[in-house]
Amino acid sequence: MNLTQLQSLIAVSEAGSFTAAADKLGVTQSGMSQALAALEESLGVKLLIRQPRGVELTAFGERALDHARTALSHLEAIEREAMALIGEETGAIRLAGFPSVFATVLPPLLRRFRTLHPGIDLVPLETDDLEVEAWLAAGSIDLGVVLNPSSSRNAVPLGRDAWVPILPAAHPLSRRPSVSLAELAAAPFVLATGGCHTNARSLADAEGLTLQNVQIEVRDWSSAIALVREGAGVSLVPESTLPEQQRGFRVSKLASPLHREFGLVASPMRPLSRAGTLFVELARRSAAPTSA
Repeated sequence: MNLTQLQSLIAVSEAGSFTAAADKLGVTQSGMSQALAALEESLGVKLLIRQPRGVELTAFGERALDHARTALSHLEAIEREAMALIGEETGAIRLAGFPSVFATVLPPLLRRFRTLHPGIDLVPLETDDLEVEAWLAAGSIDLGVVLNPSSSRNAVPLGRDAWVPILPAAHPLSRRPSVSLAELAAAPFVLATGGCHTNARSLADAEGLTLQNVQIEVRDWSSAIALVREGAGVSLVPESTLPEQQRGFRVSKLASPLHREFGLVASPMRPLSRAGTLFVELARRSAAPTSA
């Protein structure tokens, strides 16, 4: 038996077919078939049953699979300990965030971390803000970027973003130095969510207001900005999402400013690994200063 054979057995059991398993391991289908055939021949026992729609393990194949996983786990432990001995960190981190943080604050942090710790497998997961919270609560992820974390959560601050009104250049409100949330809520409105449940609608609800005339609802901030530029309505977007080219629309200020804050939070349901601790430490050193 060899490592390739054990990896092939595990991959086939998880993928259910030789083709998908070979793609997962980055080998040819024929090479994988030969490796598993050689394993069966050396053991003298059938491990797999080839079906028209895939592959199934025999009863002995299931038992062999448990041993293969254990063996592979021990081999990985040897590799981790060896790398730790020579000073190279290893491990894995599952990090979740919502779309706008993956478009703004996270990319430079992820690049820096991968440069510093190439041996750590960093798995970024993009979802909405409520699911980030759900995954943290369930322990499905190690770290998550959340909106407006309370002080009790010991979040590492990653940044602060002002909500700003944007208006078509010819809109009557565009000539004002600032506009109220109530005035925006009463106007034809382009609602963007940015993949978050915290958006203009929830901000209006919190103030006892209702967006009275939503012309269109989109996910991407850039789509909302393009629609405002074409005169479809006004909108409220995070300042960090504004493009450099602002021709065709006006950026105003809220009469009563509103902000959103990003914080990096560890799951309370699982101990933070050494790899996770290294990411938190880098985030803390790199934390952007808050702005008014």
